[in-house]
Amino acid sequence: MDLKIKLEQLHQKVIGLKEQIGTEEATKNAFVMPFIQILGYDIFNPTEVVPEHICDIGTKKGEKVDYVIKNNDEPIFIIECKHWKENADAHNSQLHRYYHVSKTRFGVLTNGIVYNFYADLEKPNIMDEKPFLTINLEDLKDSAIKILESFTKTGYNLEDILGSAAALKYIKAIRKEFEKEIENPSDQLVKLLVNRFFDKPINANRLIAFKEYTKKALTTSINESISFRLKSALSINEQIEKHDDKNIQPVDENNEIPKFITTEEESEGFQIVKAILREKIPSERIAPRDTQSYFGVLLDDNNRKPICRLHFNTTNKYLELFHNGKDAGEKMPLNDLDEIYNYRNELHQTLEIYN
Repeated sequence: MDLKIKLEQLHQKVIGLKEQIGTEEATKNAFVMPFIQILGYDIFNPTEVVPEHICDIGTKKGEKVDYVIKNNDEPIFIIECKHWKENADAHNSQLHRYYHVSKTRFGVLTNGIVYNFYADLEKPNIMDEKPFLTINLEDLKDSAIKILESFTKTGYNLEDILGSAAALKYIKAIRKEFEKEIENPSDQLVKLLVNRFFDKPINANRLIAFKEYTKKALTTSINESISFRLKSALSINEQIEKHDDKNIQPVDENNEIPKFITTEEESEGFQIVKAILREKIPSERIAPRDTQSYFGVLLDDNNRKPICRLHFNTTNKYLELFHNGKDAGEKMPLNDLDEIYNYRNELHQTLEIYN
């Protein structure tokens, strides 16, 4: 079963039980142990899941961490648990001490709902102050689940995790700095941008004015980008209604929610495919076709002429191609949407088959 589905099922269990869970021990048994089990580890096998593992810290003897998870007899991460009502960020000093004397590269602090994953990216054997990965059962993100797959028993890969951890850490840091610049542009950023087109000295008064201009420019650019994406999504939905009303699930008299909607990623993917196909044919011959299981692109709105399908409704994303002239497509994995451009020749080849 898909990892995300299992986590969603665990979340439903948490919702149903949490008001009856009054202790930290009960939180571990009801929420944390099922999470470990979802990752593929046998919670009843002490060679894989070691509860109450002793971590002697200096003169303190008998200190225990809640769980040590092992893979091929090697400890890969430790887990420290708190009651579900407690903040999963509030006790990392205790985990920090356990991490220092353990042989693992990763530590997890959890309240059974939020799982914060830590590493030692800053200094070897010293746990970072901030987590590189957060799994929140109440807000599951595909990007986070993809990294979590590397922690599973069958998919464990130390290098992949460390690479992803470093990337996430620095992306978060850059994003934080960027958000600061949007809110209040620094002198350095203003001068960097303005010096590219303004050849006069930037004195104090000009700097004040250019700071305000820069803030407005950044804000306007972001707002227009969001607006463009929304308009693109609305445009595609309008095309779908025009080309295939039968495939749209309308809201009925009981105000039931439609079974599917076109996502932003599907809209972006379609725009990329459309850009590639327009090199060979006019845009009016390229028809979108959304379904519950995939987003299809057809030639001349003909079901017998599928050009490709976007499978974006699962953790792993795929582009299904039909360049081999067969009814069954060939699914190609995508790490990001830009990789669709790598299949330009295959998409053009499909057009040649139909023409």
